[in-house]
Parts: sequence; structure tokens; C-alpha cells
Amino acid sequence: MLKQKNSQVEIEFPYGAVITVGNDDSVFTDLAASLAEIRKLDGVRGYILRSDTSAIIDLTEQEKIIEYAILSSQISESSVEMAKQFNLTDVESVLVEGKTVKMLCINMSRNRVSVFMDKIATHDSIIKRILQ
Repeated sequence: MLKQKNSQVEIEFPYGAVITVGNDDSVFTDLAASLAEIRKLDGVRGYILRSDTSAIIDLTEQEKIIEYAILSSQISESSVEMAKQFNLTDVESVLVEGKTVKMLCINMSRNRVSVFMDKIATHDSIIKRILQ
């Protein structure tokens, strides 16, 4: 649930955590709200949203937060480097598939989004919801 208070936005998660985000980054706040809704979809295991100054991590497998965060960071950085090497102007999203899990990475200005889902989950609608 998303609540607006003066110059801050509070995001409440089902397991009781509340994260407060300053309103100075409306893109981050909008992404956080979209990802909170996406997280409720079948097959979505969680997400990582990070900017230069803030991060939100909501994952089913709490014991794997560090591994998922490292993987997310490496994929995001590698995709930027590969785009430079192949003279690609814009890479909208990167999808990495494993045996049972797939990860969708999207860079939006200063914000990086990684959504983790079951391999059989559909990612097309998730991309559209994030890029709205």
C-alpha cells in the first residue's frame, strides 16, 4: 500500500515492513508502487529496486538476498558494457533465464530494477507495467 505524507511516501509491505521514500525522486516512488503491485502476481519471487541513494529489496527467499543483489548488480553493469561494445543505443531490458528462475533487469535513468520470477512466469506484462 502506498501512502503520501507531506514530502514523503510510505510503502507498506505484506510482512509488516514500511519504507519511507523522499518525494524528490518521483520516478523511484512510482517504480516502488508499481513493483509492490507486481510482487503480488503469481510466479513473481521478488524484486530489487535501487537508485543512487535508495534501495528496496522484497524477496521471498530472504536467505538469498546477498546472492540476488550481487547477481542483479553484475547483470545490470554487464548489460551496459555489452551495449557499449556493440554500439547499441538503448537496451530497454535484459532477461536472464536459469533452470528454475528468471530475472528481468531494467535500467531507467538513475534507477535499476530487477524482478525475480519462476521460469514459467510471463515477463512481457511486467515489462509493460514497469515502463508505463
